[in-house]
Amino acid sequence: MTDQPSNPLRDEIQKAISENSVLLFMKGTPEQPACGFSARTVAMLQSLSQPFAAINVLPDQRIRQELSALSNWPTIPQLFIDGELVGGCDIVTEMYESGELQEALGLESEPAEPRAPEPAVAPAQPLSIENRL
Repeated sequence: MTDQPSNPLRDEIQKAISENSVLLFMKGTPEQPACGFSARTVAMLQSLSQPFAAINVLPDQRIRQELSALSNWPTIPQLFIDGELVGGCDIVTEMYESGELQEALGLESEPAEPRAPEPAVAPAQPLSIENRL
């Protein structure tokens, strides 16, 4: 019997990790990353044509708090493969460049590009001012 109270959010995070072979917790979405580290991690997975699930941690601060408590990893993004934390952007980049990421994903190990791909630069959005008078 466990002394810890039930934590529905942590349970949902654990369920998502268990149910998705490749899962990226990130700031923003794959289509609109909200930070450069998330964008770079998405670019690496996409360059490998690797399907992955993604969860945006920005809408609810509790997601990030519970995820960090569960994974013992303080930063975002966090990449999980087969239920195991791989790491954040720096570790994923090193693994990509060495070919270890491709191996972890079960892909044919091709010679890695010398550098991880840079994320596509989204066109600047026009400045929009809302009149609240």
